[in-house]
Amino acid sequence: MKTLITQSNYIPWKGFFDAIHMVDTLILYDEMQYTKRDWRNRNKIKTENGLQWLSIPVQVKGKFYQKINNTEVSGQDWRQKHWNMLEHNYKKAPYFKRYADELKKIYLSSEETNLSTINRNFIELICGWLNITTTIKRSCEFSLKGDKTEKLVDLCLQLGATDYYTGPAAKNYINTELFHNEEINIHWIDYTGYAEYPQLFGAFEHEVTILDLLFNTGDRASNFMKSF
Repeated sequence: MKTLITQSNYIPWKGFFDAIHMVDTLILYDEMQYTKRDWRNRNKIKTENGLQWLSIPVQVKGKFYQKINNTEVSGQDWRQKHWNMLEHNYKKAPYFKRYADELKKIYLSSEETNLSTINRNFIELICGWLNITTTIKRSCEFSLKGDKTEKLVDLCLQLGATDYYTGPAAKNYINTELFHNEEINIHWIDYTGYAEYPQLFGAFEHEVTILDLLFNTGDRASNFMKSF
């Protein structure tokens, strides 16, 4: 059993979905502290004026500890705004129309206010488009105990996972010995070496939402990812 345990992101980039495709089960680890100016509530798109952020406004409760899964959005105006920006900038992309109806519906037919749930809804929609069949769970479905690494190991044990996948940044804080003691293999995901694809608006940019890849390449999107 292979697992990925990671915080949810808003309309994530292609590397996020490559990681999901590598494993049997994804655990959205939204028991973690919400961090400002991060990927939890925003991502980038390409425009004729360069890269631009799509940011969901959220309610931040001062300087106190606030979990991602307890974070609520501020109003619903962002939904129409984000959809309008996507439509304006990608309507001339070759495959925009293929995805437009489903994407518009998830933006404009929902009044969900919980950030974790919003992120999961977009992630599940995009996984469907990419034919990713990985099971998606949330960390709140499990009991959590111990320090940072102990929680991750314990989640793997509860799931019955033998292989744990994570990004290279985790090398800075993970105690690998705890995984080895439980005979759980750690796999460091390599996010380098992606091929470029036809893209609108000038110089190529990798660090944008995967919607950019889908709108521009359609069914060929997986050809420009690494795990397929």
